[in-house]
Amino acid sequence: MINKVTNRRKFLKKMAAASAMTAAAALFPGIIFAKEQIQGIKSSASLKWNKAPCRFCGVGCGVLIGTENGKAIAVKGDPNSSVNKGLCCVKGYHQTICMYAQDRLTKPLVKKNGKYVETSMEEALDLVASKMKETIEKHGKDSVAMYTSGQSTIPEGYVASKFMKGAIGTNNLDCNARLCMASAVTGFLTSFGADEPMGCYEDIDHADIFITWGNNMAEMHPVLFSRMLDQRLKKNVKIIDFATRTTRSSMASDKSILFKPQTDLAVANAIAYEIINNGWMNEEFVNEHCNFNKGLTNIGYGTEDKFKFKDKPEKIDFASYKEFLKDYTPEKVSKLSGVSVKDIKYLANLYGDPNKKVVSFWCMGMNQHTRGTWINNLVYNIHLLTGKISQPGNGPFSLTGQPSACGTAREVGTFTHKLPHGVVMNEKDREHAAKIWKVPVERIPSKPTYHATEMFRALDRGDIKFIWTQVTNPMVSLPKVSRYTKGAEKPDRFVVVSDVFPTPTSDVADVILPAAWHIEKSGMYGNSERRTQYWDKMVDPPGEAMADAWQTIEVARRMGYGDLFPYSKEKHEEEIYNEYRLHHVGKKHNMAPLEVLKSQAGAMWPFVDGKETKWRYNAKFDPACDNGKKFHFYGKKDGRAIIWQRPYEAPAESPDNEYPFWLNTGRVIEHWHTGSMTRRIPVLHQAMPHSYVELHPDDAVKYNISNGQKVKVISRRGTTILPASINERGLPTKGQVFVPFFDENMMINDVTLDAFCPISKEPDYKKCAVKIEKV
Repeated sequence: MINKVTNRRKFLKKMAAASAMTAAAALFPGIIFAKEQIQGIKSSASLKWNKAPCRFCGVGCGVLIGTENGKAIAVKGDPNSSVNKGLCCVKGYHQTICMYAQDRLTKPLVKKNGKYVETSMEEALDLVASKMKETIEKHGKDSVAMYTSGQSTIPEGYVASKFMKGAIGTNNLDCNARLCMASAVTGFLTSFGADEPMGCYEDIDHADIFITWGNNMAEMHPVLFSRMLDQRLKKNVKIIDFATRTTRSSMASDKSILFKPQTDLAVANAIAYEIINNGWMNEEFVNEHCNFNKGLTNIGYGTEDKFKFKDKPEKIDFASYKEFLKDYTPEKVSKLSGVSVKDIKYLANLYGDPNKKVVSFWCMGMNQHTRGTWINNLVYNIHLLTGKISQPGNGPFSLTGQPSACGTAREVGTFTHKLPHGVVMNEKDREHAAKIWKVPVERIPSKPTYHATEMFRALDRGDIKFIWTQVTNPMVSLPKVSRYTKGAEKPDRFVVVSDVFPTPTSDVADVILPAAWHIEKSGMYGNSERRTQYWDKMVDPPGEAMADAWQTIEVARRMGYGDLFPYSKEKHEEEIYNEYRLHHVGKKHNMAPLEVLKSQAGAMWPFVDGKETKWRYNAKFDPACDNGKKFHFYGKKDGRAIIWQRPYEAPAESPDNEYPFWLNTGRVIEHWHTGSMTRRIPVLHQAMPHSYVELHPDDAVKYNISNGQKVKVISRRGTTILPASINERGLPTKGQVFVPFFDENMMINDVTLDAFCPISKEPDYKKCAVKIEKV
């Protein structure tokens, strides 16, 4: 077997070698150099600098990459970027170092007799195309699937969608953004009829109050959090942390309020109750711009295969909604949630004060939730009831975790139900896509197939025989992951993995295709504030590594679909983007032309008459508003947003006598997602070399556990062993443990539960029952 694959874990364990970052930083302040390349650099002026968005999270910071002699040498923040204004986080500054990791994939690998054998890219692509074609001939077009990523560039996502839905004719395309952002999507769609935030990061400069709902922004979105802290230095701004554990964000906030897992639903309703009960509702706004709806209740959790659910919205009136809220008085909710009556009233007062501008921020805490759509709706309710929405400094803001979860997964539409414009269930949307793609409309199926969790269940069952993953590591990131690892290794399955590094996902592959990294190709990302950003290719990929979009195009051509992919290799990213823009013509979602994206640090859509739209649905700022009113929620036919009646419902699994602890999972500032990139950056790996399990000190005493001692975390699904962390970075409440998921050697997703929101199909990684044992 090729050493790159078999020695991955050994390589990662040796990554604690000291780096030369400090010396380089002293020579050239504000620039981080890769230690392997700093020798011989006399002046930063000798470098060629090019702009790009950061490779990591969904904030979309602008960076400048310094190159010399065909290598990426240095990184600094882009002062021309309105996102980060020249600042980067620790991951952003060090991002290019992993490009030169020793185990970088440079040659295609094909598994033969249980061992990986190097082959040429031509032969590997031939094999992928022939195997895909053979599988379709034997088992039908729905036996093949692609699983892509919120890290895919816009061109990569677009050709994947066109290939699967327009060429092959299957909706077996989904992406890892299903695991992190799907509840945000369904929340926006059900409340407003259109996806993505109505505001932008400039809201930070105008707000008086920031309320973070289950979001450790200090570590997950540190650049945005630093902007909030900067505002607090300038004026009387308050930051309120509303969470289930104490984090670095809690410590930096003005106030931290802890709630019991899942009870954010009840607290949000209690805030709405208080707003109405105290006369703080903006009656003019609600009467003019809102409707009231309710949906089905007791909707299940999706833990069984082939789970189906469809909500049935029903209109109600304000009186019915007000009556419903009587079950959510602060006194009742306090007993359920553990939040004091005083703190519930305090939160309601902040939202209800007409003289205070409020921004709500959230990310995985609300989205990775068995009622993720509901809790998104409920926070929107608060902003709609008070009229604090679509205005500078007033608005709800769902942050994203991946660099193009918005631009690619949500806008291009790499979900099973999505098209670049609209959804597969809508005949006009299918006709729209078919016309641009130049395919018969009948080829695009009208029914979605598998969302992410169900896609890998189908692979395990054998309904899917062939799967191709790009730019993602599902054999670490999926919940209850051991089932899917075993499913992928069954003898009649064929797995293709495109990646930059070997991972546990490539370990189960039949073919591994080496991919080009971020700046080894041109591309576009779309960040959390609807900002599309372009970058040029800066260096060549090593060996035979190839951009994912071009891999897809080459396979499509080999399968006989070349006429649908007439792009040139040299300019395919630009040609694809220009075609993609045709899907969004119009004032509601017009994309900035390529020349604009090349000339500046991105542009927000809708881009109309040469200007970006900062606040949607507000007639002062949004040229798409045409109903003659101050606000126009044009995603809905009647132009009115919906306030949803959504109750509290318990989680899929709660602690009991046998499994007495809550398990919560998440990230740390040093590492990104499954760690496949950041663990190959020595300074980051040295700072956080392995995962851990956080315990409350009282629980540690009860179990006689000290810092660093090994602890086994056990659920009904699996186990993992980690060192204990007590009173270090974070502090869970009694009866709760927290584990970051970046460490493939301590696989916490063997333990997690594959329950999901029935509307969004996004799994809940924040709540399941476990027990612990001292090892």
